[in-house]
Amino acid sequence: MGRYILRRLIFAVPTLLGISLVIFAILALAPGDPLAQFAADPSVPPEAREQIRESLGLNDPWYIRYFKWLTALFRGDWGYSFASRVPVLDLIAQRLPQTLQVVGVAYLVSILIAVPIGIISAVRPYSLFDNLATTFAFIGFSVPTFFTGLVLILIFSVRLNALPFIYDSTLRVTDWETFVRQVRQMIMPVTVLALFQTGSLTRFVRAAMMENLPADYARTARAKGLSEQVVVLRHVFRNSMIPVVTLLALGVPTIFTGAIVTEQIFRINGIGELLIKSIQNSDTPVVMAITFIFAVLVVFFNLVADVLYGVLDPRIRYD
Repeated sequence: MGRYILRRLIFAVPTLLGISLVIFAILALAPGDPLAQFAADPSVPPEAREQIRESLGLNDPWYIRYFKWLTALFRGDWGYSFASRVPVLDLIAQRLPQTLQVVGVAYLVSILIAVPIGIISAVRPYSLFDNLATTFAFIGFSVPTFFTGLVLILIFSVRLNALPFIYDSTLRVTDWETFVRQVRQMIMPVTVLALFQTGSLTRFVRAAMMENLPADYARTARAKGLSEQVVVLRHVFRNSMIPVVTLLALGVPTIFTGAIVTEQIFRINGIGELLIKSIQNSDTPVVMAITFIFAVLVVFFNLVADVLYGVLDPRIRYD
C-alpha cells in the first residue's frame, strides 16, 4: 500500500504540471486585459500604465510568465491579485469560510439524506416509497440549480417574505439572534445544493444496493441465519459503497471550490463567485490559484478513493 501511494504521488506531479500549463496557456491566450480598468481611467497616463504592465511582467511571453509563476509557487508565493491588489492566498482565505459554510453543510445534508433513502429504496424495490424516492431523485438532478434557486426566492422571499435572498457575508455569529439569522440565510442555498446532490447520490446508492442484494454472499449470509438487517447493513451496504466512494470522494473538492451558479444567485461571496469575477477581470493569479487548488484536490481525493477501496473490500490489494 505504501509503495502504491508513493507511486501515485510521483505520477501526480507531472499531471498537475500539465494541468497548470494548459490552464495558464488558455488564460494567457484568451482575450482580456487585467489592466483594462486603468485604460478606461483618463487620469492614468499611458506611461504609468506601461510601467505597471512592466512591473507585473505582463509584457513577457506567456511561457516566461508561466515559468515565473511556477518558480514562485515552489517558494510558496501564489502572487498578488491584479484587481484586488492583495495576496492571492489572503483573498482565498477571506472567501473560503463562506463556501465551506454553505457548500459543506449542503454536502453533509445530502449524504445523510441520500444514503438511507437509497438503502430503503433498494430493499423495497418498486414500492410506493421507492417510486416516490426515484421521482424525487430524477427531479433533483434534472432541474438546474439556477431554476430551483429562483423558484425558492420567488416563494419564500418575494411571496412569503420569510427568508432573505441576499446572503450577508459580513454577518458574524456572536449570540442566538445572529445564529438564527445565519441559519435563515443558509436555508435556501443549502436546499438548492442538497436537492441536486441528493438526487444523484440516491440513484448511485440504490443501483449499487440492488446489484448486491441478490448476490451469492448475501444469500449465504441469510442461509447462516443472519437477520436481514445485519445482511443489508454489514454485508451488502459495505460492498455497495465501493462505487459510491468515487462519487463521494470526487464531490469533496467542490466543497472547497464552491458552487458557482448558486453563489451567483444568492450573492454569496465565496470561492465560486471569486472565480467568476476573476475570469471577467482577467485576474490570472487568482484564477490559476483556484483552478490549481481544485486540480490538486481532485488528484488527492482520487487517491483517497482508491485507498478506501482496499478498506471496504479486503480482496483489493495494491501490489
